[in-house]
Amino acid sequence: MTQSSVLDYKCILEAILFASGDMVPVKTLAEAINLSINETQKYLDELKDEYDYNMRGIKICRMNNMYQMVSRKEYYEYISKVMHLYSSASLSQAALETLAIVAYKQPISRTDIEYIRGVQSSSSLDLLIAKGLVKSSGKLDLPGKPNAYVTTEEFLKLMNITSIDQLPEIEKYKQDLETSPQKINFDSFKLEKSLIN
Repeated sequence: MTQSSVLDYKCILEAILFASGDMVPVKTLAEAINLSINETQKYLDELKDEYDYNMRGIKICRMNNMYQMVSRKEYYEYISKVMHLYSSASLSQAALETLAIVAYKQPISRTDIEYIRGVQSSSSLDLLIAKGLVKSSGKLDLPGKPNAYVTTEEFLKLMNITSIDQLPEIEKYKQDLETSPQKINFDSFKLEKSLIN
């Protein structure tokens, strides 16, 4: 394979990811360029490393067997000034509380969410499901077999993480809140208005 053909494959993959704007399965990309999944993944990972090495404003994010081109979170402040991506009105305080509970306690039932919040949470939960941030994932092994609610890949993407294991530790935030609340940086929790409206 010539050097030019390698560059062509990378350029094609780059163009597809840019135009898609969403997660694209490696299988779909492989079919588009008529290469094996292993070869395609190799080029994607090389392209990802090139973006990371040069610290470009955008990067290629890999989640499971899917890839997406996204902006770096370090530049959120500047992007938001132009795009107005975030608005505190996008999700109500009740919805944000419900989302946090699901994120840290998943899988969790609607009843347990309401027990933790102390109020009825059906509307907040339904809103999060409609936004694609939470979904029902089977049944819990509890009396009545209630639905088990978990966060979605869309939630991970908006949080700029690849696993719920990367969520900030609650205890650390509680300690920071008690000692120096003004130092807490909540930017990583901001949800893009364009994606959740």
